[in-house]
Amino acid sequence: MSDQLPGDLPQYVSPQQREAALDLDAAQRDEPTHLSNSEIRDRNAHIEGAKDALIVADDLIAGYIPGVNILNGSDLYAKSGELVGIIGPNGAGKSTLLKALFGLVKVREGRVTLADEDITNVRADRLVTMGIGFVPQTNNVFPSLTIQENLEMGCYQAPSKFKERFDFVCDLFPALGERKAQRAGQLSGGERQMVAMGRALMMDPSVLLLDEPSAGLSPILTDEVFVRVKEINATGVTVIIVEQNAMRCLQIVDRGYVLDQGRNAYTGTGRDLATDPKVVHLYLGTLAQA
Repeated sequence: MSDQLPGDLPQYVSPQQREAALDLDAAQRDEPTHLSNSEIRDRNAHIEGAKDALIVADDLIAGYIPGVNILNGSDLYAKSGELVGIIGPNGAGKSTLLKALFGLVKVREGRVTLADEDITNVRADRLVTMGIGFVPQTNNVFPSLTIQENLEMGCYQAPSKFKERFDFVCDLFPALGERKAQRAGQLSGGERQMVAMGRALMMDPSVLLLDEPSAGLSPILTDEVFVRVKEINATGVTVIIVEQNAMRCLQIVDRGYVLDQGRNAYTGTGRDLATDPKVVHLYLGTLAQA
């Protein structure tokens, strides 16, 4: 019986103690993983589909704390010009997968390639120069800077590109050009998302990673964000989007991945996943309203 009384604070447990209690690595050593026939088929399909892909994640194992994995063998690929969605319950590893692609989370096993070049654990600033843009879910604009200054920060590593890319972004998002002198902190949530996406486009990326761009937005602004994502993709940029608005995401993507506990649970076209009875029952029933 616990000696803790009602109202007492829970006893502090250090990360090291949690790791020792979990001892996940030991468990993995003692109980080797055996793939089921369906997992083997999915793995073979991934290998075949990834042959001519622009960006590929192979069997990623990654996490934030040593010994505790968030991704447990996740696969993903996106071909040039493709729009790919990642959905799944909270804690499934969706945002962690994006951060692993962008060098923000340590990949312990597996690898990430961009145009057949190994970019596993390459620093984020270098990945930007190699053609990957990333828009985080929160804190994705500089509120004290103007819209134009935010976009200037987007091409900080290549300032000579500013005029050309500024014109490109303002063609996509005309309101940004019209209000370029306004501070980003005065904008609505949807407008901030436009600035964040615009800034990520300033280096002319071949791949754009979007982490829940509709989070916290009204239904009207959510629809606008998805329209903008499609417009960005239509310019030839490969887009990988993580979304809690699962059904809306599946309606716009070419292909989708359902992550659960850091592994691929289902993959397929957006249409196939949106109409798959198991996916609807297990995931879309709650995620569609998330």
